[in-house]
This record gives sequence, structure tokens and C-alpha cells, in this order.
Amino acid sequence: MTLLELIEASAQQLTDAKVAFGHGTTNAFDEAAWLVLWQLGLPLDTPLDDATDDLNLIANQPVTPEQQAQVATLLIARITSRKPAAYLTQEAWLQGVPFYIDERSIVPRSLIAELLVSGGIDYWLSASTQRVLDLCTGNGSLAVLAAMAYPDVTVDASDISPEALAVARINVDKHGLQDRITLLTANGLTGVNGPYDLIVCNPPYVNAQSMAALPAEYHAEPALALSGNALGGSDGMDFIRQLLKDAPQYMTEKAVLVLEIGNEQAHFEAAFPTLQPIWLETSAGEEQVLLLTRAALIA
Repeated sequence: MTLLELIEASAQQLTDAKVAFGHGTTNAFDEAAWLVLWQLGLPLDTPLDDATDDLNLIANQPVTPEQQAQVATLLIARITSRKPAAYLTQEAWLQGVPFYIDERSIVPRSLIAELLVSGGIDYWLSASTQRVLDLCTGNGSLAVLAAMAYPDVTVDASDISPEALAVARINVDKHGLQDRITLLTANGLTGVNGPYDLIVCNPPYVNAQSMAALPAEYHAEPALALSGNALGGSDGMDFIRQLLKDAPQYMTEKAVLVLEIGNEQAHFEAAFPTLQPIWLETSAGEEQVLLLTRAALIA
């Protein structure tokens, strides 16, 4: 059996088992490629969008029966546990950068990562952008990417979960950014050290109906990082309401807030009908990440 044949067979196995994707891959073939390459110790240092091109170089590489058995064991774990693949490999890639991950933190997949790496928010920044806050940092991936994208800034990375911050510590150390990233335990903005020139936030925002309908893979993640209904609401906007109320006092005069809301645009606009955000283009469209200036929040 060749490597490509093993990946194709594995993809069919995932399809037949009806596993859910969305934690770094969007389809069975990419997920199978990830699991097979990882299990066999082959390079994963290119975006999965380019996986087909990369696989062409090694597609006909033979796979031994022992290697096939190793892959089969990993696939069985993926199917029976319904855990995201990243939890099984304890590795996730975001914008070509590897991060450690385990069940203590949500699997990193924020669209804000695209904007940091591509310069999609640079228009609203300047030489005076010196202090950055990654609010709800989870495993610290956005903090790391911000520090990499803007070498002159310092970053505070905060989260309410000590467990998530322990994972973030691993990633800050992994990328040698201890001198530029400070980890903070904070409940929303209570506990951070503003003011900041840039705040990025991928908060819990999933509404109650959507939470109930999420596939098992999402329920394997900490609900605290997903559900936006912790204060008794149902529209997913509980955390965001408090954030937008408090944010101006933690922002410098020309600061901006970049906020991810996923598929909750309708609930966001219903909750904040007079707010005029700037919607930012990402690979998922122009309806999932928004930007707010301090002036807009005050107004």
C-alpha cells in the first residue's frame, strides 16, 4: 500500500463513521492526511490547503503493515472518542505555526490569526501600537502570532481558566517569547493591565440553541470557551455585552478592538443595533470578524 492509498482509505473510514470536522480541517481527506502524516512522522509544516501538492511528492511512498497498524489505531481513537484530531496528536497548526494543545484549552482555529499574519488590520495600527491584549487567549496562539507579526510590541494574554493558561505557557515557552508575552488570569477585562493599543478577542459566543446542536467533537472542548450564555442569556452575547461596555477604559485613544463572533452576526446585530462595526474579510467571508475603534464604542 502506498501513502496516498492509505490516506484515501483512512478518509473513507472517517466519512463512513460520520465524524465532524472543523478543528483545523474541513473535510475527510485533509483530516486523514493530517493523522497519517503525523502518525508516520512525516512533515506537517505546510498549510493543509497545499496538502495535495505536497503529497504528490511522496504519494507513492510505500507504507509497511506495521505503519498501517499504527495509523489504524489512531483512526480508531479518532472515531470512537469523537475527540478533535488535535487532542489526539497534541498539536495544532495555525497559519503555518505549530502549537501544543490538549483538552485543557479549546483547539486554536481563530480567523483573527489570518488577519494578524496577512496584515489585515495594519491599516488601523501605527508606530504607536506598542501594547497588545489577547483576551480569552486559550492556548496562547493569537498572542504568539501577534508577537511574531509585530516584533516591537509586548503582549498580555489573559484567560479566566488557569488550565488554559498552563497550555498557553507551554506555547509561549515553545516559541521563545517569554520576554514579550505576559500571561494573566482575568475574568473578562477585570484583571488586565490596560490601556492597550490593540485588543484581539475570540470570546465564547455560541448561542444556546447552537450549543445544544454541536457535534460531539465540540463538546470535547471546554464549554467555558464556547458558550456565550454563562450569565443566563441565550443569544451567545453575554460575554460580549460586558466586554463592549468595559473596553473603552482599557483602550488608548486610537486603540482598536478586533472581535470574532463566528456565525453569530444576526445575534450580534440584534444585541447592538446602533453599533457600527467594520467587518473584516477572512477566508470565511466578511461576517465573522469585526473591528471597533474606541471612538465607536464610546459613541
